[in-house]
Amino acid sequence: MKRVSIIFLQIVVVFIGTGTLALMLWEPHLEGRNIHATPFEIYFKDPFLAYVYIASISFFVVLYQVFKLLGYIGQNRIFSRNSVRALQTIKYCAIVLIVFITGAEAYFFIFQRGTEDIAGGVAMGLAMIFISTIIGTAAAVGERVLQNGVDMKDENDLTI
Repeated sequence: MKRVSIIFLQIVVVFIGTGTLALMLWEPHLEGRNIHATPFEIYFKDPFLAYVYIASISFFVVLYQVFKLLGYIGQNRIFSRNSVRALQTIKYCAIVLIVFITGAEAYFFIFQRGTEDIAGGVAMGLAMIFISTIIGTAAAVGERVLQNGVDMKDENDLTI
């Protein structure tokens, strides 16, 4: 890939991370039950919000690993152990994200069902599980392909 394309994709990853963080900090103020709440009440008295923030750590780790992987591609070091490790980390973070989102879905069905309308939250959770599954699967396939390439490269380096 051209260097300009790599830099553009890295900028997109940074914008995704910045936008996601801004949305996560801004959105709780828009909820109907938080209209007259203080910032302390919004951020420190809602255990579900704390759960979401903890779960989001794996999302930001994925973005960092994608940024690093794009850097390896830009340096023409895609067939390296670092690239394989980055894809492995992305795969594991996708699994962690799926587990956290499934826990949130269980919370909706166990504690919120009947008291609030959970359809929107459940639909968003299922969409995020689907997306995380696709990302985890793509990372696993890419990891396997890159690992085979690294093994072949190491084998060729030994024979030269």
